[in-house]
Amino acid sequence: MHAWEQIQKTVDFIEEKMAEEIKIGTLAKVAGLSQFYFQRLFKRLVKKPVNEYIKLRRLARASEMLLEENKRILDVALDCGFSSHETFTRAFKEAYGITPEDYRNAPVRLNQLAKPELSLNYTLIDEDVPLITDSIVLEMTRRKIEVAETYMGFSAQVPISQAPVGETTGIDVPGQLWESFYSRKADIPTLLPDGTEVGVSMMEGAADGTFTYFVGGAVKPDTPVNGELMTWELPADEYVLCCFEAENFTELTNSALGKAMNYLFGTWLANRGLTTQPFSVEKYYKTTTDAAYMEIWVIPVKQKGTEKS
Repeated sequence: MHAWEQIQKTVDFIEEKMAEEIKIGTLAKVAGLSQFYFQRLFKRLVKKPVNEYIKLRRLARASEMLLEENKRILDVALDCGFSSHETFTRAFKEAYGITPEDYRNAPVRLNQLAKPELSLNYTLIDEDVPLITDSIVLEMTRRKIEVAETYMGFSAQVPISQAPVGETTGIDVPGQLWESFYSRKADIPTLLPDGTEVGVSMMEGAADGTFTYFVGGAVKPDTPVNGELMTWELPADEYVLCCFEAENFTELTNSALGKAMNYLFGTWLANRGLTTQPFSVEKYYKTTTDAAYMEIWVIPVKQKGTEKS
């Protein structure tokens, strides 16, 4: 059995025992390792120390439960493995910058630490061959567009730590931009009916430590721009696509998006000696009761000094 499979067992165990006391010794036994080697391997593969990971996963679950108004905050804390209201409040504020009470009274989009699918770091699939994991179906393909696509919407500068990779916590700035777009979407009459919507991360020209994030919907080329709206053009080129689907839209845009991003950039492109032009595009299609589906589009660029293709 591979090392990552042993650590995945402990990740799954943590999800099942979230409300209980979870000791490192118990997790080490689940993994079949000494406590010393288990903690080293866990941090290496999960990118977080064990206790910090457990705390952040508990907070992620708690933030969902806080939206259930019939549940007391103390009960949420205890159900998620925190010993007291005070301990929970302190941990929540350290992670997100607001208290549980503030979040319940005025919910905002939060970046959550997602449960990892470690197999995605070690499975290199061929193009057009679906990869099925516990929570998503993922496929890599290529597509060429002959005519540039135009989108209209809003943009903002976002800290690089808030990139949608499912590893950081805090207020979700890109998510807030999406909410702003949807609240004003009816005031943009030039949007194509049932047109594709995009979230674009652009590194080029951004201030140090930030990237530009654009949110918008498809419009006809040469559509005039009014007010604070802006347009962005998806250039005609050949793209690598990471296509994935999840059980519902919430799962799609939260943990599935982060897992797909990590797989595309950290595993699939890297193992082929490829990088990309300095932007990536999240393409959102209409979600139905049967499917929640999206794509990540990038233009591949061969890394210098590599012979891989």
